[in-house]
Amino acid sequence: METELSAEENSRALDLLTQIEANPDISQASMADALGVAVGTINWYLKRLISKGYVKVKRAQRKKLRYIITPEGIALRASLTVDYIRTSFDLYRRVRERSIKCIEELSQNGYGSVRILGDGEVAEVIRLTCIEHGVELTEAVGAPEIHIQGIKLALVFPDAEAARPPAQLIVFRGNYGPDN
Repeated sequence: METELSAEENSRALDLLTQIEANPDISQASMADALGVAVGTINWYLKRLISKGYVKVKRAQRKKLRYIITPEGIALRASLTVDYIRTSFDLYRRVRERSIKCIEELSQNGYGSVRILGDGEVAEVIRLTCIEHGVELTEAVGAPEIHIQGIKLALVFPDAEAARPPAQLIVFRGNYGPDN
């Protein structure tokens, strides 16, 4: 299952196995609500997990089912958890490396402060990296800016829009992926 499913499918399988482990009597509707997907999606993934031997189904009551994670399912959950943690740390490292490149570019251009435009976990990693490297965080208009879009970073210097064509605005920009 691990090798034939996409990262999203592995993530969904891990979420389902986690839900089942927490509550073996959980309904498909409750799983769908908890995971923010349609009941049909849950049904498809459960059928797949059952057909692969990772989950067994027992009838608990007339209209209630109990899902039981098999030893193979426990091993799959452990493997998917390790993969998830590894991917998360890899993403953290990449964002941090990109943040450091932006900080180095700031320093080379004589700036000691930056404005961060964006929020979420990527912005938090950038904020912490800036603080660690002694870069002041500011909200001042006219300060250099790090723009965040997903996991892409763009460093924009003051008056850069007037001085440079748009293609040169981005000092560092990259996509997260196996080849970066």
